Amino acid sequence: MGQTVEIRSVAEVGDLLLLDTDRSLTGQDGHEMTPGHPGSAVPGRLAERLFGIDAGIDHVFVLQNTITVRRPGGWDETTVASVKEETQSFLRFYEEEPEPVA
Repeated sequence: MGQTVEIRSVAEVGDLLLLDTDRSLTGQDGHEMTPGHPGSAVPGRLAERLFGIDAGIDHVFVLQNTITVRRPGGWDETTVASVKEETQSFLRFYEEEPEPVA
């Protein structure tokens, strides 16, 4: 159940990673989150997951379909790939298969 979030583009600008997605994760108000203060609602849950990827990620800002993630010191390919993968799978939810009745 759920769908994969399509990432239309990814751009690195210094310490920032900008992801443009195919769906809106907020209304017209942006959500700013830091470790320990991820907030609630959908953007906060995504921020918690992104903070868990790398201790260097210290800020997430979500505005509609754009996610901005800050990692002081820049980005490496592995961390960028992990952020993309976590974002893509964020809205997917699969229930466990029920155990067969004997």
